[in-house]
Amino acid sequence: MKNTFGRWLPAITSTPLRKSAVLAAGLVFASGAVAGPATAAAAASAAPAKTAAAATSATPKAKQLNFRYRAQSTYYFCAPAATSMALSTSGHLISQPKLAALLGTTENGTDSAYETTRVLNQVTGTNFYRTREIPGGYARPWQMDRLQADVVRAIGHGYGVVANVKGTAYDTAGGMHSFEGGHYIAVVGYQDEGRLVRIADSAEPNGDGTYWMTTIKLANWIAERGYSA
Repeated sequence: MKNTFGRWLPAITSTPLRKSAVLAAGLVFASGAVAGPATAAAAASAAPAKTAAAATSATPKAKQLNFRYRAQSTYYFCAPAATSMALSTSGHLISQPKLAALLGTTENGTDSAYETTRVLNQVTGTNFYRTREIPGGYARPWQMDRLQADVVRAIGHGYGVVANVKGTAYDTAGGMHSFEGGHYIAVVGYQDEGRLVRIADSAEPNGDGTYWMTTIKLANWIAERGYSA
């Protein structure tokens, strides 16, 4: 899906995130494969209690990464800008035009989170990043849990997250962020065990370009798109 501006989508609410979500980072993603809810549930029930306790104690409840903010230099460079900010958290400083060439960005935008995942791994020289899709018009509770776990996992290892969002969402201060045809943002921190995330937005040049949002709202903002974490 091209990241061009288009129609408005209403914000959709859902149930609160479960406290077990952070543990899912070790249970759902250990094999590097995308696990469905049934697979995740089976893995959770099979995990020893001491493993879950160790994961909880080892996971910081809040963490923010240092990053270099960059406003997008053209109206269609949101993906290069978001990727640049995510890469800066691990010390990789690359220009938006160079990243645009790697991402295949055109005036129609950047195809999908698969492109940002590919470039993030290419630049970092790792296979750390994976693409997660949230198909359909809204995120289900297990997808919200998985996003929370993915954010905690990535930021816990010092890597920023890139998300492809669509429609309108509100931050914790009540600010509206509307990208009806699509947009890319970076996630550079979290609080409350990942229930709140700090977003670095290349279309928000005022201040430090960041705002906080619940992970539930972010998951619904990503619906129909995907993210790299």
